[in-house]
Amino acid sequence: MEMQQVRYFVALAEELNFTRAADRCNVSQPALTRAIQQLEHELGGPLFHRERGNTHLSELGRMMQPYLQTIHDQTLAAREQAKAVKKLDNVTLTIGTMCTIGPNLIADLLLRFSAAHPEVEVQVIDAGGPDMIGKLEKGELEIAVVGMPDELPDTLHQLPIFEENFVILLPPNHRLVAHNPIQAKELNDEPYVSRSNCEVFAPVRADLNSRGIYLRKVFSSPRDDWVQGMIRAGLGLGFFPEFAVTHPDLVVRPLVEPSYSRTIYLATVRGRPHSPAVGAFVQEARRYPWPPRGQGPRYAEMPRISAAG
Repeated sequence: MEMQQVRYFVALAEELNFTRAADRCNVSQPALTRAIQQLEHELGGPLFHRERGNTHLSELGRMMQPYLQTIHDQTLAAREQAKAVKKLDNVTLTIGTMCTIGPNLIADLLLRFSAAHPEVEVQVIDAGGPDMIGKLEKGELEIAVVGMPDELPDTLHQLPIFEENFVILLPPNHRLVAHNPIQAKELNDEPYVSRSNCEVFAPVRADLNSRGIYLRKVFSSPRDDWVQGMIRAGLGLGFFPEFAVTHPDLVVRPLVEPSYSRTIYLATVRGRPHSPAVGAFVQEARRYPWPPRGQGPRYAEMPRISAAG
């Protein structure tokens, strides 16, 4: 069964006249007649009774009409949806962002994208790094914003969008507020409020431990707002990406000797066909004025620190 046959059947079932149905389909009457005869042959019986001046549906034709009408309507709907996607009309773009990435920069990028493409609905999903990569590879996400301590899989195309330092967060009355920058050795035996989803801290802790520096974990949460609230309450210090700091009352200090940083990437699956919405978002990310490393909140006026091992 061909879509052309279905289209001709639907037109003839509505017009009940071969001449008008042919005109409606913009074909000759013999061509339409041949297509209907071929469809009847495939379905095993006449679909129309042809009487002089009285063409009408046969019993088989009445049975087939709702099915063929549905095929016809769904085909038209699919074509319209394809046109809409091509024009970015009424499409949904699903983006994943690691929950450990600060929301402010990403929110600003999304606002710019939505302003430029108001017809695209953006859905954001947050998760840990490994889950985010898994969702991307399974096709549950179209784009992911990720920054992992290990290299990303070769199956992903990776566009670096910004870098950020890791900084120390302190309550205003902490003894280390007077130290600017803070040397890593000064963290030894300090109470530490942990971001349990932090992908970077495990290798950082191992590196600090190898230098004889040990922190005392006193609280852990996957939620950055809870962690920052506990730091503000004086429970301990925190280790944060500079652009993830959102609490206005916390003191931010650079960490040196050693210092740590990470690169954030926009990742898509290599070789997978992508919608125009994905391409538009990638272009918007390329144009976005990402701040340089060391320019996080309340950090821009502090002395620039070179990485040291």
